[in-house]
Amino acid sequence: MAVRLSSCSLSSSTSYLAPYNLSHHGNLATRVCFSCDYVDHGRTNQSRRFALKASIVQPLNAVSLHADTVVHTPAAEHVEIPAKEGYIPFFDSDTEESTLSIIVIGASGDLARKKIFPALFALFYEDRLPENFTIIGYARTIMTSEELRNIISTTLTCRIDKRENCDEKMDQFLKRCFYHSGQYSSEEHFFELDRKLKEKEAGRQSNRLFYLAIPPNMFVDVVRCARRRASSEDGWTRVIVEKPFGRDLESSRELTRELRQYLSEDQIFRIDHHLGEELVENLLVLRFSNLVFGPLWSRNYIRNVQFIFSEDSGTEGRGRYFDNYGIIRDIMQNHLLQILALFAMETPVSLDAEDIRNEKVKVLRSMKPVKLEDVVVGQYKGCCEGDTSYPGYTDDPSVSDDSLTPTFTAATLFVNNARWDGVPFLMIAGKALQSKRAEIRVQFKHVPGNLYNKKFGTDLGQATNELVIRVQPDEAIYLKINNKVPGLGMRLDRSDLNLLFKARYPRESPDAYERLVLDAIEGERRSFIRSDELDAAWEIFTPLLKEMEKKKIAPELYTYGSSGPVGVHYLAAKHNVRYEDYC
Repeated sequence: MAVRLSSCSLSSSTSYLAPYNLSHHGNLATRVCFSCDYVDHGRTNQSRRFALKASIVQPLNAVSLHADTVVHTPAAEHVEIPAKEGYIPFFDSDTEESTLSIIVIGASGDLARKKIFPALFALFYEDRLPENFTIIGYARTIMTSEELRNIISTTLTCRIDKRENCDEKMDQFLKRCFYHSGQYSSEEHFFELDRKLKEKEAGRQSNRLFYLAIPPNMFVDVVRCARRRASSEDGWTRVIVEKPFGRDLESSRELTRELRQYLSEDQIFRIDHHLGEELVENLLVLRFSNLVFGPLWSRNYIRNVQFIFSEDSGTEGRGRYFDNYGIIRDIMQNHLLQILALFAMETPVSLDAEDIRNEKVKVLRSMKPVKLEDVVVGQYKGCCEGDTSYPGYTDDPSVSDDSLTPTFTAATLFVNNARWDGVPFLMIAGKALQSKRAEIRVQFKHVPGNLYNKKFGTDLGQATNELVIRVQPDEAIYLKINNKVPGLGMRLDRSDLNLLFKARYPRESPDAYERLVLDAIEGERRSFIRSDELDAAWEIFTPLLKEMEKKKIAPELYTYGSSGPVGVHYLAAKHNVRYEDYC
């Protein structure tokens, strides 16, 4: 069916196409114009949504073919984002007869309580879940559905848009939540779960999403039981798997092989929640929709790139888990390496998930394994400040006194291709540091023959332009430039061209888990890790990890709340990077 847009009077700020079923109307040409303040987009299709939008400040031919795209008004102090972003999805004809069941495995744990259930409520609150949905928590703990509701209700908030009906929406959401107790390796218990699911699905076509919020040693048992006893018979079944995905290349491949006995690759969604952060999502937009950055994004102009992830707290409460993995496996091999791949990849053929992931794999395969001489490792020690004492890493009762597990690592990596040859990529990740931050810092080369070098004295690094993408906290993108200070004489200053997101977009951004769970429901795989991508990432770090364990490399001690071990100064100087830029 052809749809022709015609002008019409607008009674609200935005005009939308009304939902229309295209499956039964042949070549009928229809003129549609519908103006409304609220659009029901509660139903969800497994494919990515397509939307047509028009705004009173934009021409009607401004058409978006990508989900959830918002056309912003020009030149304003800040941009108000509607509480419910308008879009009209095109659905399959049988969508109304389908239902979505979300099964949270490990529902009694902290991850489910603090992250997953709040993310699901936020999606429900924003009408992003389909009309027919059910949430079932599954764990070994014995409790009732009402007890589960009481537990998760303490973590639900209407933080994004505090409307008057918040309590009402919470009650509606909790009525959709149920609990089923069972063992993770019991096919009989999963068969009972299947019966409960079918009862809630009431004969509709069922789509089922399993979220594995459990330790990795339980993944295979749960997947086996779910595949044999509780998978959908007439719809799709998908499984979200939390990191860690193995401890090295061999164990990662073994885990993938075992999962693939019961699931296809398209059914496995390996989640890295940092890929759902707003500024990480914005990275590709920054690169590929702004002409100014295209020529600069290479070895010709960039001197080094730094990926920083620092936390101002230690491993309190996670000592046993962390001591088995360390900062390299916990942060660098997955979070930071994924962001590096997005930063360094070539322009994909399209925004299709496979096209983007293909380019990321090319970057990872262009990188040689990290060398021990390009790495500094540290471990925080306790200290006292006034009446407050901060425990060291080995003060944790679950950590041995002679543990060599690093809580800080700085490593230099190189991408061996034509675009990035010779450019050092510094990864810095640590716990118990002086500040909490996650950011990308792009340091550009000096201006050749700079006429103003003398105005900066001997500190030529001060004259270097730098692009900073701050992922958290206080999301921002800013560019450091040199300018003349107003007044007599010639005095130069370094200033920022700053896009502070909370000033420009005052409405709070969705949590990363909200975005990624919604992507999994829709079948959008762009922000999830493919098996060959995982292999390529482990190939970079596995040799280093084995060498460190074999040689028993002792980490350099640094004080809780400091900027990290002293050795990072020497690593930075080795690659011509100013340390104070990322401490």
